[in-house]
Amino acid sequence: MSEGDSIGESVHGKSSVVYRFFSRLGQIYQSWLDKSTPYTAVRWAMTLVLSFIYMIRVYILQGWYIVTYALGIYHLNLFIAFLSPKVDPSLMDDSDEGPALPTKQNEEFRPFIRRLPEFKFWHAATKGVVIAMGCTFFEAFNVPVFWPILVMYFIMLFCITMKRQIKHMIKYRYIPFTHGKRKYKGKEEAGKPFSS
Repeated sequence: MSEGDSIGESVHGKSSVVYRFFSRLGQIYQSWLDKSTPYTAVRWAMTLVLSFIYMIRVYILQGWYIVTYALGIYHLNLFIAFLSPKVDPSLMDDSDEGPALPTKQNEEFRPFIRRLPEFKFWHAATKGVVIAMGCTFFEAFNVPVFWPILVMYFIMLFCITMKRQIKHMIKYRYIPFTHGKRKYKGKEEAGKPFSS
């Protein structure tokens, strides 16, 4: 390999200014993402505000309905992945593998692991809104369309998809929303203080 063949290196073996700039920009972006991780409500509130600004922009401009429809479909796909388990139980239903231990459902605690974690869901949804907002600045994405038909398509798609997802949840008995860790209570011995 000759000098300057690797990515980000100039002819003299030092990293180029452009590569260092984008590398540093990526580090700053990742730092902000890391700092925002524990603030779930604030992150989602900012995404909702950004979405509201996008909707106002589309309403005022009276256009870019295809972009909005694509954004809605993208968010629906993200939401379905957020509700789905990481390992699909319908694929684990093979009876030819023999009996599995344990034999009863309540003998083993199996936590719900999402296919798309909450942080990645938020990050992808926010990036989708930002990209859609960017598309509204280009007239090429303003395809004329009768928007009520797109709204009806989206409502039908949402209903059909959610119906299928809810049937899947009922069939394989999983709930994608949990509220903290389970607490087990032992036997109470009233009136007896613990002594060593």
